[in-house]
Amino acid sequence: MNIADIATKEYIEVDVGTRMGKVRSTFEDRNPKGIIVTDDGAYEGVISEREVLQSHVEDDAKVAALMKPSRNAPAPQVDRNEDIRETARILVESNAKVAPVFENGDLWGVITDDAILEAVLENLDTLSVEDIYSDDPVTIEEDDGIGRAINQLREHGISRLPVLNENGYLSGVVTTHDIADFVIRKSTSTTTGDRVGDSQRMLDVPVYDIMNSPVETTTLDTTAKTAVETMLEKDYAGLMVTPKDDDRVVIGVITKTDVLRALTFTEEEHMDVQITNVSMLDTISRESIVQSIEEVADKYADMQVMHSHVRFHEHSEKLRGTPLVQCQIRLRTNKGQVAGTGEGYGAENAFRVAIDKLERNVLEVKGVTSDEEYRGQLLRKLNEI
Repeated sequence: MNIADIATKEYIEVDVGTRMGKVRSTFEDRNPKGIIVTDDGAYEGVISEREVLQSHVEDDAKVAALMKPSRNAPAPQVDRNEDIRETARILVESNAKVAPVFENGDLWGVITDDAILEAVLENLDTLSVEDIYSDDPVTIEEDDGIGRAINQLREHGISRLPVLNENGYLSGVVTTHDIADFVIRKSTSTTTGDRVGDSQRMLDVPVYDIMNSPVETTTLDTTAKTAVETMLEKDYAGLMVTPKDDDRVVIGVITKTDVLRALTFTEEEHMDVQITNVSMLDTISRESIVQSIEEVADKYADMQVMHSHVRFHEHSEKLRGTPLVQCQIRLRTNKGQVAGTGEGYGAENAFRVAIDKLERNVLEVKGVTSDEEYRGQLLRKLNEI
């Protein structure tokens, strides 16, 4: 199936000379998944609400200030007759909810994550939440400030945080949209004189004041189809995953991106590896990343890796012009999920640290499994006495 019938010509477009204040208001009033940026009619890229939220660009600045001239890699582009699986991969690796669609070299329209999920909805009943969710969720507490929430969202490259009360139970969810909505409303309701120190006060506001509650949850045995139907119906980008017998305990998160990632899983001979923010690769190639991950996985023959996700994130800190980069590698295997995270100056250094940590964690899983097998054998021998 290709995207010819599900791409749309309906999208919001702004010129690089548009004020950022207008862009922020557009996200608040119309809640688009992304805004197409053009320069005198020529396509330049896409900006998301998350990028606007995390930027330090003033309202009077132009959209051009938010574009990334340091990135030599072109912005993601999709042909109107592209395959759905490849389109899903492009969205995931670009960390985007919308991508521009071209026909004969001209900008034709856009494709969204929702359009893809709606098109494949009937095929998702063969997958469960357990097959594709992300475990070990990043959480935040009710009295933590919005500034801490922004840092957590930026550092981990996520769009939502489960909020826990003083007892450690799930009490709400805060998303990038919640924060952007609050910041925009707060900014537009103050005068110039009032804004002195106002930004800092906004960052100190507890997330309890802006979080969504009650929380929409799902369980591991729910089908991916049901989970996606809930997300589409309620216009949520993700759901909290809880045990079947206690919806107060959060054990993971399932998002539309997780489902899109599942659509790209392959049964080919080589491992399926996805890279988010692939444009950050500098002195390291996709091929060498795949090879390194395969070598780690092969050290434990009983571990079958269904999918690998590598995510790069750039910090503002630099050393002689090279940015500090965080790399997270996550393997989805028949033994559960295994991850490794590292930081270094440049994508290659960050990846090397992360792959070393991943290898240690894989060997730890191997050791735990061996211990469990040994205990099982011992108990069986004791029962035979």
